[in-house]
Amino acid sequence: MSLDVAAIREQFPILKREIDGNPLVYLDNAATTQKPQCVIDALVEYYSLYNSNVHRGAHRLADEATRKFEHARDIVKDFINAPKREEVIWTSGTTEGINMIANGLSKLLKSTDEVIVTGMEHHANIVTWQQACKVAGATLRTVPVTDKGELDLDAYVSLLNENTKLVAFPHVSNSLGTVNPIAWLTEQAKKFDAWVLVDGAQGIAHGDVDVQAIGCDFYAFSGHKIYAPMGVGVLWGKEALLAEWPVWQTGGEMIATVTLQDATWNVLPYRLEAGTPNVGDAIALGEAIRWFDAFDHAEVAAHEQALMSRATELAKEFDGLRMIGEAEQKVGAFSFVLDQGHPADIGFLLDRQGIAIRTGDHCAQPLMARFGVPGTARMSFSIYNTIEEVELFFKALKKVHMMLA
Repeated sequence: MSLDVAAIREQFPILKREIDGNPLVYLDNAATTQKPQCVIDALVEYYSLYNSNVHRGAHRLADEATRKFEHARDIVKDFINAPKREEVIWTSGTTEGINMIANGLSKLLKSTDEVIVTGMEHHANIVTWQQACKVAGATLRTVPVTDKGELDLDAYVSLLNENTKLVAFPHVSNSLGTVNPIAWLTEQAKKFDAWVLVDGAQGIAHGDVDVQAIGCDFYAFSGHKIYAPMGVGVLWGKEALLAEWPVWQTGGEMIATVTLQDATWNVLPYRLEAGTPNVGDAIALGEAIRWFDAFDHAEVAAHEQALMSRATELAKEFDGLRMIGEAEQKVGAFSFVLDQGHPADIGFLLDRQGIAIRTGDHCAQPLMARFGVPGTARMSFSIYNTIEEVELFFKALKKVHMMLA
């Protein structure tokens, strides 16, 4: 049995839109996914019926908002198979989650410590660790990327040692679509008792995420990559670590007691959730996960692989196109350059035909430098994309290629 993609598409109002008289072909899902009507309705319902702050109100609206807000936390817990709901921390997105851990790490590192990242990171998962190491005088080391766009696993193992304090890597590369062997990477790091953080921004909607099976210490993701609104995300971390981790921000909700001289901190998850949370969007994230989790994940993966296979097949037949990243395990993102034309020009001319892609360095400048390009054009897939859209993309790309020749 396969996905009923036509029925799925009917749930996304934006997919009915036209651009310059052309049906919208949305292939920029690695940047952000579109939202099904049920997620839009959940957000509208919150602001229309029970808009209120959570936890502290004494009235009906506050009670309803709190129950739905905390229920969304339970939905996330179950979706990623977290041991405890208290380990699910609301954030503004992957970037804030990573910064929360990096900020604390900068206070825990010694000058003899080392942090390992990879050469395929989004800037959010490299600049943060650069800064943490600079503060502590620690050393940042980088796992190289092969010509196929995969991590050099032998080099990774050789970098691990008794001084390795933390290892951070992406579940899926945002620019290449490479799926990393995150459980194996974690297992190797744990031989040296290193902490492990997984940037799950691109991984969360492309396969089953089981933080216990992965074995990592932290997993961060953004809601807008999995059909939820922007501005909300999750940091999951092991209770024993988060309960003692240096606080990220101070203010309301995260305190237990306050005097004019000092303060003590609240229990998890609230000690790491200072201030008024993004209540409506957290509730909508819970609804997005509920909606997505109703699908057979194997069918979703098979559908995406069919899209990727067709794109790869057509790309290999396309004269003048160079694929960037040809990993054996790949999902979601397809990056390329043409022998004629800057990626920005490619994106502009495709847009005039109703096709939305992303161009540029994809917040991965070190990776672009590794492949000797200033940037790429990238199409990226989601559950509502079709084989016909992939074929339409390449038909439009041929027109672009002729225009730029």
